[in-house]
Amino acid sequence: MVVWIPDVLGDEFEQLTLELADDDEGAVVATLVRALPRPLGWWDRMLGRTRLLDDVDVLYVHGWSDYFFQKRLARFWTARGARFFALDLRKYGRSLREGQTPGYITDLATYDEDIAAALEAMGRGPEGASSARRLVLLGHSTGGLTLSLWASRHPGSADALVLNSPWLEFQVASARPLITPVAELQARWAPREVAPQVDLGFYTRAQQEVADPDDPVEVNLEWRPVQTMAVHAGWFHAILRGHAAVAAGLDVQAPVCVLLSARSATPTRWSDDLTRSDSVLVVDDIARAALKLGTSVTVERIDGALHDVFLSRHEAREDAYARLERWAIGWAASAAPLTRSASHG
Repeated sequence: MVVWIPDVLGDEFEQLTLELADDDEGAVVATLVRALPRPLGWWDRMLGRTRLLDDVDVLYVHGWSDYFFQKRLARFWTARGARFFALDLRKYGRSLREGQTPGYITDLATYDEDIAAALEAMGRGPEGASSARRLVLLGHSTGGLTLSLWASRHPGSADALVLNSPWLEFQVASARPLITPVAELQARWAPREVAPQVDLGFYTRAQQEVADPDDPVEVNLEWRPVQTMAVHAGWFHAILRGHAAVAAGLDVQAPVCVLLSARSATPTRWSDDLTRSDSVLVVDDIARAALKLGTSVTVERIDGALHDVFLSRHEAREDAYARLERWAIGWAASAAPLTRSASHG
């Protein structure tokens, strides 16, 4: 029996625990959060009115050292009629259990089980396509990498892929082929070896500096710490393998929208520049890598945006939402439900 309970976000948000196969640390779960659109009023129904995304399901996946907490992002979609779902992957956020290594996996394809369980709970079947409703995959940072790889391995399952600063390439792209053999050896012989902490907490500080009191965001620092979670050798090797797959070229058949900051900044010391740029990724490299995802890729560069474009200062955040809406309007108009039905047989 499926039992949705009130979520920690309150308001219209609910959550569902998804039981997964045990691993060497014991019981494993993922957590699905949902927000549903308000039903149309009787007068709108009488007149046959519809909303832009009435036939759409959205599935969001967070990034590294992260979880879902962005209420406004969910409401962007539900206000336009979509059903919004967010997945806290195994060992992250709501899904982290005592005794587990936060965020630890050794293969990004492991998350196929989490995604399949989420899609099943959404009423779409484990592959996501057993529904007349269109599916939009929405991923941030590492979640963008995970969903890009998943969409390429599951052609025809998603109808659109929206990526918020996806981690598609290592921060020093030219060094990736050189460090991969070393990372592979470490992953094989000491997969839980921890790399030195290089995060000085500046990205978290930048978000706090640009916080908008008129658009408040509450963050659980136990689930999203000021400095990132420990980086283990096995996990790092999984990321590099994902980057290599992107560099070789993926086959995402659905239209892709990539939202990125206009520029990067190196977080070696604090400066105001870190409040107006991506201090996590080299955005020019990500923009180039994005073109290898599929044959229909739109890249939106947002001046003044942070790594999470939807947590940027007011002007950049509003620009990000405006660009997302513009893209969604075009996508919705060109991808009618009948087209999707035909593509799925």
